[in-house]
Amino acid sequence: MTEWGHSEAYDGDRDGGHGGHREPDRAAARVPVPRASVEDGGRPLPDPAPARAPLRLDHRVLKALLGAWALAACSVAETEAVEEHLGECGACADEARRLREAVGLLQRPDSLDLDPGLRARVLEACLDRRPPRIPVPEWARAYDTETARLDALLQDFGDGEWHAPVRLRWFEGKEATGRRTTVAGVIAHLLAVDGLVALALGLDDPLAAVTGDGEAGRPGSPTDRTDAFWAAGRFPPTRTVRGPWREQTHAVVRTVSFTGGGPGTMPVSYGAFDLPLRDALLDRAFECWVHGEDIADAVSYPYKPPAPRHLHDMIDLAARMLPGALAERRRTGLASPAPGRHLAPAGRPGRSLRLEIEGRGGGQWLIPLDSPAAVGSADHEVAHVALDDVEFCRLAAGRVPPEDAAAGQLGDRAAIRDVLFAAASLSRM
Repeated sequence: MTEWGHSEAYDGDRDGGHGGHREPDRAAARVPVPRASVEDGGRPLPDPAPARAPLRLDHRVLKALLGAWALAACSVAETEAVEEHLGECGACADEARRLREAVGLLQRPDSLDLDPGLRARVLEACLDRRPPRIPVPEWARAYDTETARLDALLQDFGDGEWHAPVRLRWFEGKEATGRRTTVAGVIAHLLAVDGLVALALGLDDPLAAVTGDGEAGRPGSPTDRTDAFWAAGRFPPTRTVRGPWREQTHAVVRTVSFTGGGPGTMPVSYGAFDLPLRDALLDRAFECWVHGEDIADAVSYPYKPPAPRHLHDMIDLAARMLPGALAERRRTGLASPAPGRHLAPAGRPGRSLRLEIEGRGGGQWLIPLDSPAAVGSADHEVAHVALDDVEFCRLAAGRVPPEDAAAGQLGDRAAIRDVLFAAASLSRM
């Protein structure tokens, strides 16, 4: 029954001769009603309804309401009447306390935030009952999951959160660097760089719509595309960037699903280098998670790592890219030169570092040290490094200094240092 229903009913009882009397109106609220808000476009809010007289209920009715009060099922007026009565009636106060304790035993207090794994569990249960006619390829599921998790984080953001400051960080050469932006700017960055995958799949380039530039259909580097996107607008990006980013992620997943997935070997250009489509989507999933953490930190909200199987795939991609990154640093004089007597021909075993990643997403990888074309070999192992799975990913994202990353080291110190710095150099804007 609503507050109005109770008021009218009991007013009728009092008029019928039960001896009740009306109390004067209570004082105005100490917290003033806001006059306007962002959502109202600055228009003044309507005047609040005048305060109503409190309910005056007899002991029998108030005792009957104790169960509903314990379950927080009373109207505002009923709650006020019950709580006023509890301060005067010891028997009802004892009963109310017992009822509240019983309610606490029925359901333990849980966070109101949805479990990040809920979506995956619901989909898994649905797919067990009815497999999809057009399934998402296994190698695209990390991207599908991480974009959905980030979108769930963004859905309730107000203007203040969208303009919260964020620092994009990565490792360049011998030191960390970064750029300052906002939450909306981070999503604009993801939209611009995800556009590299969209272009490879024959989808529209998001830069074309923003810049109006006919040349926007060229891949370019992630940094160049982000700078072009940020510079195209007269004002910094706002919440409006979420819609295009979300539509693009859906279009990418839908396209790779409808085309049958295949082996995912289609090349995706990053400007200076190419990645196979399956690795490019893993790379985009990894960056989506890392920037999701950046955004969550900016608004002081918890954000969990990816599912273990997706985390393992991301680590595997980084491990496979390490020999090339190490060779590039050696070419530019940033890593120690390979000993000439140990150089291994392509496809042959050579000096190796054992990378042991602990945690549910971990495993072990043998990293060839002297040539990207060589093969890692346990018989030629010269060093061993152990790191936590999430810690390694944050190293590869440029969030952890290489000097502080390793949990355990054994063997050739120069090789260990070179590999840790090569892992950090995988990061980029």
